[in-house]
Amino acid sequence: MPRPPARRTPPPIPKPTPPGSESWPRPWAQMKYYTYHPAIFPNMVGAVSKDAGAGDLVHIFDKEGRRFGAGYFNPKARVPLRVLHHGEQAFGEDDLDALLRQAIRLRRDVLKLNADSDSWRVVHSDADGLSGLIVDRYADALSIEITTLGAWRRLRRWLPILHEELGTREQVIRVDPDIGLMEGIRIADVPEATQAGPRSVKVREHGVRYLVNFEAGHKTGFFCDQRDNRLKLGRLASGKVLDLCTYTGGFALAARVLAGCEEVTAVDLDEKAIAQAKQNANLNQTRIDWIHADAFTWARQMLKNGAQWDTLVLDPPKLIHHRDKKEEGIFKYRDLNALALQLLKKGGLFVTCSCSGLLGTDEFEELVIGTAHRHGRKLQILDRTGPGLDHPVMSNCPESRYLKVVWARAL
Repeated sequence: MPRPPARRTPPPIPKPTPPGSESWPRPWAQMKYYTYHPAIFPNMVGAVSKDAGAGDLVHIFDKEGRRFGAGYFNPKARVPLRVLHHGEQAFGEDDLDALLRQAIRLRRDVLKLNADSDSWRVVHSDADGLSGLIVDRYADALSIEITTLGAWRRLRRWLPILHEELGTREQVIRVDPDIGLMEGIRIADVPEATQAGPRSVKVREHGVRYLVNFEAGHKTGFFCDQRDNRLKLGRLASGKVLDLCTYTGGFALAARVLAGCEEVTAVDLDEKAIAQAKQNANLNQTRIDWIHADAFTWARQMLKNGAQWDTLVLDPPKLIHHRDKKEEGIFKYRDLNALALQLLKKGGLFVTCSCSGLLGTDEFEELVIGTAHRHGRKLQILDRTGPGLDHPVMSNCPESRYLKVVWARAL
């Protein structure tokens, strides 16, 4: 039988030019619906001027034709419009550079983070009005993560500003391959991204030394978002301490070096992370019992052995990666928190964390409390914390509040 003719996808119907747009500054994009959120999805984007190219900074107008702000445009991206500035006044490339300097000076001059550490977040993407740009400072090196074409196109201009303001000399630049493909990022456009940066650097944090490994490390190399929480644990930890899902030993070292706890056990499944944690202990000339094991399996074995601790920190990796896997991730959080609580002595300090942005603050707290009650424990909640002040949250993008930490006595 002859094959039926292939169905052709009809060309997209061009969106009509908005009345009065002839006088709008170019390039421009119009929004179909009002929102203050920085991420504008395809169904919310109206007409776009013909000269608006991928990665351009465009003037944004609302559905009534009023000037609304400015942002990055990328027609092929999952989020084609990212609003960086809200307001009727003009906003250009110089204003983007000013936002970068403003982000740096907030951390350096206002928060004075250098007083306690040479490891902190310099730019936090949408929270600093620079969507898709994440910069962490580690001693004299910068770890940079790019997730938008708009930020990528300006990176070569921004690198000298970053180094000048921070006194840094080297950089490591990362682009997730999948994100790079979706955004249309070409690595060759930024030669600095192909240069061999430092493999590792040593940093200080509240008197504790850490080795940051850029080749094997997660995220930008180190979890500087837990800096203030590590210090807090250093003030509250006592007795026997268990750091479950330790990564490179941040909380374990805080308990040992800052709190002076004599018996500290730290567990992680990542063999490379445990190897680096041992190096961190050596840097601080201290001893910790490092265990390379799956946290779930190891905790169940410890329950059978009747082992218990006075202080327990639970800081697992992100367990919810996609909305359609949320229930599966919640089940894992419940299971791991239940195991942890059963390993904790009555009246012991329980510090439990979640870095899953898809799990809300209230959801996480209810999950932890419900798990405790199902196992016959009450929690005397002492505090609820998140990342340090170098990880701000913009009011129009509350879901970026990803890190949640509950501090409690388990009764």
